[in-house]
Amino acid sequence: MNFTISSTELLRGLLSGLRVISNKTTTPILDNFLFVLKGNSLEVTASDSETTLRTVITVDEVVEEGSAAVPARILTDSLKEFPEMPIEFKTLEDNNTLQISWSTGAQKIPFFPAEYYPELPVMDDMAVTVKISAESLASGLGYTLYATADEVLRPVMNGVLFDLTPESTSLVASDSHKLVCYTRTDIRSEQKSSFILPKKPAAILRGLLAKSDSDVTVTFDGKNAHFYMDDCLLVGRLVDGTYPAYRTVIPKNNQNKMIISRSSLLNAAKRVSVCSNQATSSMKFSLSFNSLVISAQDTGFSISAHETLPCQYDGEPMEIGFKSTFLIEILSNLPYEEVCFELADPARAALIVAAEDHNPDEDICSLLMPIRIPN
Repeated sequence: MNFTISSTELLRGLLSGLRVISNKTTTPILDNFLFVLKGNSLEVTASDSETTLRTVITVDEVVEEGSAAVPARILTDSLKEFPEMPIEFKTLEDNNTLQISWSTGAQKIPFFPAEYYPELPVMDDMAVTVKISAESLASGLGYTLYATADEVLRPVMNGVLFDLTPESTSLVASDSHKLVCYTRTDIRSEQKSSFILPKKPAAILRGLLAKSDSDVTVTFDGKNAHFYMDDCLLVGRLVDGTYPAYRTVIPKNNQNKMIISRSSLLNAAKRVSVCSNQATSSMKFSLSFNSLVISAQDTGFSISAHETLPCQYDGEPMEIGFKSTFLIEILSNLPYEEVCFELADPARAALIVAAEDHNPDEDICSLLMPIRIPN
């Protein structure tokens, strides 16, 4: 293998792959990038055995095609120190050495035979394929990823559920205390199907989508999902298990509704939460006609805070408690100017939805479980 490429172009192509490689792996070959040079296209593959990213980078000059597994961190650490310049890569087969040369110097690092690198998983005959715009998929992941859990005993909660039907597609995440459901009615599948994408590949996918404006082709079977976009292929091993029946926990008839400015409530919650108990992060909502008082206290340190906010509310007077950190997370990740809190009573979950007109093809609903209010 012998080729010349721009240092910055190569580094840009490698940095996304570096996020895939695990800091601690039991398979040493996975500490490497797999380089496969065909024509003027360099395929770069990074993997941790469960998540794999393959990126295609255009090469300036090709002398000899070939393939090699190259130490990932040594290479990227070196490239970070280069200005924009052409760099030549040449494998010296007699001693398994990769020679990297530039106008004023050179370095040598080891490489490993490409055949040692694991192959990509192949989809089975029952695989389902659907196309999603990069913008819609990025939005769905952005609105849901923060709500995923970190549970050892229930791994199905540690990812984002893709729930596809002939009518719509929903992305769902929950940690049992909060739940977010992002639904697009303009994305449909011919058959009802679903999969759970783990948090790591979902986060990497979201980063890739920020640089793309094309459609993403999603193909998945019972074990893996392939995401094809631009010059990239991301493969994620799916979480094995059945996601809880999330639709059954989303309330449909909460009668007490409060409409309020999202940014005003968010900023007030941040101010008041400073005085909440550090162990519980509890915050109290006191609702009366067109008025909301939020308050928090930590009796152990003799600190407290409250703030009164105007709102639209004509339901029953109510006091309900929430964990301030969860409330702030949800409000921070919603795009709406005004939000509507739909409440039943202090013991049941609050449903948070848009209060104003929004994209008819898009719907975001958030569920927040209440907590006990300290006496």
